[in-house]
Amino acid sequence: MTHSAEYWLDAIRGLELDKPVRIMNVCGGHERSISAAGLRSAIPNNIELVPGPGCPVCICPEEDVFEAIQLALNEDITLVAFGDMLRVPVNVPKREPRSLEQARAAGGDIRPIASPSEAVRIARDNPSQNVVFFAAGFETTTAPVAAMLAEGVPDNLFVLLSGRLTWPAVALLLDSEAPGFDALIAPGHVSTVMGPEEWEFVVDKHRIPAAIAGFRPDTLLAAMYSVLRQLRDGRRFLDNCYPEVVRPGGNTAARRQLDQVMDVCDANWRGVGVIPNSGFLLRSEYAAHDARQQLPSYADDSRKRVGEMPPGCDCARVVLGKIYPNQCRLYGRACTPRKPIGPCMVSDEGACRIWWASGYRDNEWRDEPKSQSVG
Repeated sequence: MTHSAEYWLDAIRGLELDKPVRIMNVCGGHERSISAAGLRSAIPNNIELVPGPGCPVCICPEEDVFEAIQLALNEDITLVAFGDMLRVPVNVPKREPRSLEQARAAGGDIRPIASPSEAVRIARDNPSQNVVFFAAGFETTTAPVAAMLAEGVPDNLFVLLSGRLTWPAVALLLDSEAPGFDALIAPGHVSTVMGPEEWEFVVDKHRIPAAIAGFRPDTLLAAMYSVLRQLRDGRRFLDNCYPEVVRPGGNTAARRQLDQVMDVCDANWRGVGVIPNSGFLLRSEYAAHDARQQLPSYADDSRKRVGEMPPGCDCARVVLGKIYPNQCRLYGRACTPRKPIGPCMVSDEGACRIWWASGYRDNEWRDEPKSQSVG
């Protein structure tokens, strides 16, 4: 039986909690639904909802965006990327293009796409032109890229891959001295692809309650109630509150294609650093379509550093759930959706962009940012 959002909200309000609780929601889609539905103002004040590392645009390494910009400007190629990636800024002198959008204005043939099939179509329609697909994203967008390559693509299509796995970032937080949350709402779409089992380590290793949620208020509130009741009753388990699409083992076809096309490797996350086993890498069998293998390299090792956010930008702390978006020093001041300074203000899955779109306008940062810290 499916209960309404009102039912779950009443159930949450009826719980007696002996201390404040912080619940991290990993997925950017969850954060968007929570903010759009006003759930933070509806739940009791002793429950905090902390946005976590669920925006692939936000954590895409600066060196990867820089490499895509340089390829588009210096090589005779057509570069395609998911739309949000075109506005992600990098740190370069003001006279140089600081995003793919600005590189397009400077003459680069750069086109936004919504799916890998569009990249294939563009390559087939332009057989004499090399097409580079700058493919950034988590498992839900990386799996279709793997399927595209597994099914076969034109010889003139190359992939500049910047894929990431979600769970290692949560593992990094939980392995730290101050994870900053007491319970976890795990991402529904990622679990649909990879299976709920990926999140069992949260309970088994760290004894933290976890629940997988969908994107409607009722399923999100059901997941909140589940983890809160687990805390109250002293039980710990992984609850699947999105059973209509999340099944044991995930999507076996998608996982098989990911294993066929890609290896897992250590990978850099923008502003965070290298997280072990958190990235995807094209296997050697697909080297003929690897842009890094087949095209001139514009990789700049000097850009591979922790903290490469623009000066004053606290996106990395927002991504890790250490502060709320409006506690960033630049939020709503120098950084807005029309003129983003940091990547969290770019994407519809970025917490800063979501909060701004939901009407959060006050900047709470003071001279003592530690006093504003979530964790």
